[in-house]
Amino acid sequence: MSRKKITVVGAGNVGATCAQRLAERDYADVVLVDIVDGIPQGKALDINQAGPVVGYEPNVVGTVGYEETAGSDIVIITSGFPRQPGMSRDDLLAKNKEIVGGVAKEVAERSPNAIVIVVTNPLDAMCHVAYDVTGFPRQRVIGMAGVLDSARFRTFLAWELGVSSADVTGFVLGGHGDTMVPVVSYTNVAGIPVSQKIEAGRLEEIVQRTRDGGAEIVKFLQKGSAYYAPSAAAVEMCDAIVHDQKRVLPCAALCEGEYGLEGLFVGVPVKIGAAGVEEIIEIDLTDDEKGQLQNSANAVTELVEALERV
Repeated sequence: MSRKKITVVGAGNVGATCAQRLAERDYADVVLVDIVDGIPQGKALDINQAGPVVGYEPNVVGTVGYEETAGSDIVIITSGFPRQPGMSRDDLLAKNKEIVGGVAKEVAERSPNAIVIVVTNPLDAMCHVAYDVTGFPRQRVIGMAGVLDSARFRTFLAWELGVSSADVTGFVLGGHGDTMVPVVSYTNVAGIPVSQKIEAGRLEEIVQRTRDGGAEIVKFLQKGSAYYAPSAAAVEMCDAIVHDQKRVLPCAALCEGEYGLEGLFVGVPVKIGAAGVEEIIEIDLTDDEKGQLQNSANAVTELVEALERV
């Protein structure tokens, strides 16, 4: 199998950890791009030098330009501005719209057949920016959010029940934020509904902890945010594409009628394979879950409308 080429834009904690995880997969040549000269080159060199120890071929290039990214099969966009104290949501939107838009333009010119995985926050809005600027079909622009949120949900449930997280299946749908929807009706342990094993009040606490998952880590770290789990989630999506696995994963995808949503990126179960989003899978939700998903979609709509103003 010929090696794939995967570009990671942004050499901060999330981007660099993505590059490391991809190098260790050893199925792709990796290009790490950042605007700060020296950072991507230094981190790439360090990852390459781990190759002989861990057992992969050193093939990570660090750069501040986009020439080396030409012909990428997958591009992961992690670059963006973290929200600073006193910064309004619209300020953050404007800043990251400019950054992601700039990246998307370079990607469209140099890697016109790439699949784009967006990680930059506010996630759902940034998917719209990447989609609009690249002009790619909806199959090839995907947001990484649900995989991460579901991993957090599964972790908390596994701890609560004292079971392997491998046996916990759980979906988190909706926007990536306070309105995300952990779908309890489809959450199970080896096929046993969690609602049979955990009483409703406690389950609601776990759902809320999942919603606050990112904020809980930020509070501990004080400076910075999560990056081990976010990078693992983005790379799981790469695995599904590179190996054409047809995995069913919750990701931000452009809904065109599915779930009653029109022209909106929102977290839904998707089948991911070599073509990117191969299918948006519609599941029957309870009335309460439908209401929550609509509420979440409304929050995304507000973000997208704010994008047009900034």
